[in-house]
Amino acid sequence: MIDHVRDLASVREATERLLDASASLDNAAVAEPSRLPGWTRGHVLAHIARNADALVNVLQGRPMYPDATTRDADIERDAPRPLAEQLADVRATGERFQAVGAEPADWDRIVELRNGVTDRAARIPFRRWVEVALHHVDLGIGYELEDLPEEFVTREIEFLAERFTGLDSVPKTALWSDDGHLWWTGREPEEDGVVVQGSAADLLGWLAGRRDGSTLRTKNGPLPTLPPL
Repeated sequence: MIDHVRDLASVREATERLLDASASLDNAAVAEPSRLPGWTRGHVLAHIARNADALVNVLQGRPMYPDATTRDADIERDAPRPLAEQLADVRATGERFQAVGAEPADWDRIVELRNGVTDRAARIPFRRWVEVALHHVDLGIGYELEDLPEEFVTREIEFLAERFTGLDSVPKTALWSDDGHLWWTGREPEEDGVVVQGSAADLLGWLAGRRDGSTLRTKNGPLPTLPPL
């Protein structure tokens, strides 16, 4: 069962962790490339801040972004800012998200995100946790997928596995983590399907487009090609 209150607390912890780690950077480091192609660390920090604003919009019944052009332009506008401005923005927008999340609301209602995607309001705090946690890794400042909380890793694997379930382009796939967890994804043909095994961190990295899957082990076929997120 989704516990939005608990997830809000996890978002707060993840945000503080990111802010504490980023405080060791300087303005030159913010302008350096992140692990995301074409984005500097400034782009990542700007996106984290603007995503908080966007999810506040979602919770308050407004469009997540006016349009894709505005979303991208806002990130480009804010990416070159000095470190102090970046961190102040991440903190302030994170606090606004927490404040809206603390307001009385119908958390079972369906809300709309980008591109017509819908979800229960109660899952929005987890979606925010995903943004903060994975983009902390994307900054490339010493925080790795292996450092993510175990609960987050298992829930995000489950979330991504669900996202790819039923896609004809992805064969039926069993995801086995080395610690014994099993998830299924892909289409549902009658054959046994591909088995993909590895550490939970490597499975998450592959599903989330952060690792190429070269460390994973497969049976009954090659490693499936996943569509972009």
